[in-house]
Amino acid sequence: MDREHPDSAPMAEFLRSARSRLTPREAGLDDPGPGRRRVSGLRREELARLAGVSVDYYTRLEQGRSRSASAEVLDALATALRLNDAERSHLHALARPRPVRRSRPRPQRVHRATWDLLDALQQTCRPGFVLGRRLDVLAHNQLAGRLITDFRALPAAERNQARFVFLDPHARELYRDWARVAADTAAMLRLDAGRHPDDPALGALVGDLSIHSEEFRRFWSDNKVHRRSTGTKDYHHPLVGDLTVTYQALVPGDDPDQILFVYGTEPGSPSETSLRLLTRWNSAAAGTRSVTAQAPRAHD
Repeated sequence: MDREHPDSAPMAEFLRSARSRLTPREAGLDDPGPGRRRVSGLRREELARLAGVSVDYYTRLEQGRSRSASAEVLDALATALRLNDAERSHLHALARPRPVRRSRPRPQRVHRATWDLLDALQQTCRPGFVLGRRLDVLAHNQLAGRLITDFRALPAAERNQARFVFLDPHARELYRDWARVAADTAAMLRLDAGRHPDDPALGALVGDLSIHSEEFRRFWSDNKVHRRSTGTKDYHHPLVGDLTVTYQALVPGDDPDQILFVYGTEPGSPSETSLRLLTRWNSAAAGTRSVTAQAPRAHD
C-alpha cells in the first residue's frame, strides 16, 4: 500500500485547502445547490476533470502518496483552482525536489544603497522598511519606527513582523483592521515556508507563534499564501490618530528574499498631515541623527 511521503505533505495540504475554498460556481461548473452536496468546495473528481488528470492520480497527489508532478500538471491544477500568481508559485515551490541544506544560510545584509534610500525616504516624509526571510525586520527609517514600532530597540531575535503582529498588544491597537493584517501576515509567512522548507529558524518561529497565539494557529491552518505588492493600510496611531497609507513592495537589490516597503499618503489628505506631524515629532525627539548610524547592518 502506498504511504504518504513526508515531502509531499505540504503540497497535499495546500491542494486540499485550495479545493475546499473553491465553489463549483466559481470553478465554472453547474451548482446543484447546497442541499445536494455534502461539501461546499469542489469534489476531487470535479477538480481532476477540470485539470485534465485522472481522479486516481489527483487523489494520490492530495493524499501525499505521489512525489512527482510535472510543471504542466501543476499549472493545470493551478488554473482549475483559480490560483493567483503567488499561490501558483507556492504550489510549484511545494512540489519541487528539496535539496538537503549543508550549511546555515548566510546572514542577510542590507546594502548601503538601500540604507541611503531609507534616509532619502525619511526626508520626503515616507516611512520605509526592509523585510527579509521569515519576515525579519532588517532595516527601517526613523519615521517607520515611529509609525509602527522601533524594532531597533528590540533584541535581535524579536525584530520580526510576525512576532510584532501576533504577540505585541500594541499591534492590535495600531492596525485598525488587525484581523486582515494578521491573516495576511500568516499567509506571507506561509509563502516563505514554501520557498525555504528546510529553514530551522522559520520552523522555530512558526512553533513559537503557534504556542502563544490562538489566532496565528487559526490563520496558519487556513493554508493561504499572500504576496504584497501594492495596497493600503489603516492605522490608529496613539500620537496622531487615524491615518491611511498606500504601500509599494520592491526588491531593493540582488537578494530576492529582501523586500523594501515604501509608504506614502494622498497629497493634501488628513493622513498626509498626520504623517507630517509624526515626522516633526520624530525629528524633535530624535534630533538629526541619521538612520544609518542607528541600525544594525546584518540580521541572521
